[in-house]
Amino acid sequence: MKVNLAKSAGFCFGVKRALAIAIETSSSESKIYMLGDIVHNEDVVRQISEAGIKKIKKLGMGKGKTLLIRAHGTGIKTLEKARRLNYKVVDATCPMVKEIHRIARELEAKGYRIIVIGDKRHDEVQGIIGQLKRKAVVIDAIGNIPFNVIRRIQKGCVVVQSTQNIEKVLLIVEVLKSYIRKLKFYNTICKPTRIKQEEIKMLPLENDVMLIIGSKNSANTKRLYEISSSLNKKTYWIESKKELKKNWFKKAKNVGVTAGASTPDTTTQSVIKYLRSLP
Repeated sequence: MKVNLAKSAGFCFGVKRALAIAIETSSSESKIYMLGDIVHNEDVVRQISEAGIKKIKKLGMGKGKTLLIRAHGTGIKTLEKARRLNYKVVDATCPMVKEIHRIARELEAKGYRIIVIGDKRHDEVQGIIGQLKRKAVVIDAIGNIPFNVIRRIQKGCVVVQSTQNIEKVLLIVEVLKSYIRKLKFYNTICKPTRIKQEEIKMLPLENDVMLIIGSKNSANTKRLYEISSSLNKKTYWIESKKELKKNWFKKAKNVGVTAGASTPDTTTQSVIKYLRSLP
């Protein structure tokens, strides 16, 4: 059985950068805290915890403490509160997410109502809307467009969660164009996501079985699974080799493997090692 690993599988630039900042900070600072997980992957979260970085639910007094901002970013009010409470702030927000923040703030200042296409409860989306003075419109699917709000918008600006599926985004934008006279659209899906999604449109057609490796909390992994399973019914979404089942690979001559942007190479390689051990 041949194993075909996607060239784009695994960590993206933003995750690598965030982890490097976290590890470097842990070696120089003693009391480091994060509001949530640095990225959506259990193995990475464990690594960060072992480095001595603690996850907290809310900010307390920050004297002598460091707050590490995660790859997904955070809202302006959280940053202001942290500094007010005397935290030292180390920002590991992905630069591509920072660019979305900049666009949203600048266009709001020019009088545009900001529309975010993305998963409403995702940390990145919360960070984007947390940049704004006015409540943003968040759309997570074409069937959930709030037309009562959209009809009243004269000037709209669309930004996109960096890991969204471009086909779905473009369908939503076309609908918005028919309601909003002046609409600016910024395709802020990041380059690593675009590359991963282009690859995942080919692999399921070239392989008997597809494996998508990544956390169930990972938005970009979810997108890869959705695209792959629409093209190949024998697509399986796993977090680690523990979830693999031998009967998935009966009569399979080749298996395609890819991994989300938060999945470490060690996790992916352990899956590949298992597949190559099968008779």
